[in-house]
Amino acid sequence: MSNQTIIAFDFGTRSIGIAVGQTLTATASPLAAVKAQDGVPDWTLIEKVISEWQPDYLVVGLPLNMDGSEQELTQRAKKFANRLHGRLGKKVELQDERLSTTEARSRLFEKGGYKSLSKGRVDSQSAVIILESWFEALYQ
Repeated sequence: MSNQTIIAFDFGTRSIGIAVGQTLTATASPLAAVKAQDGVPDWTLIEKVISEWQPDYLVVGLPLNMDGSEQELTQRAKKFANRLHGRLGKKVELQDERLSTTEARSRLFEKGGYKSLSKGRVDSQSAVIILESWFEALYQ
């Protein structure tokens, strides 16, 4: 597989975490989270990230209950994914994000204690975990 750039989003109603990664190394790095008003992001900032990184794909975390059933946020994340595709014309894939926030908090805490657990950092670290799990599924 040739090297492709992927951008992942951890959708939330107040903050949307963003991460970027490469298929060649299957690694991801956090970018700055984007504030949202009731799930509506600052599209100018998202478009800026997309034009800066020129990704081949976009991945949106799909929030599900632990039993795999959908919740209210599931539909909103799907709607966000559809809007990304419609506005940016990029291929968008959904990735199960169960436990990504818990894992993100754990990783950040290990690195920097409580002061590293700001909302934006947790959301972007969650996006990293979503992208890493997408890579894992890709290479299975």
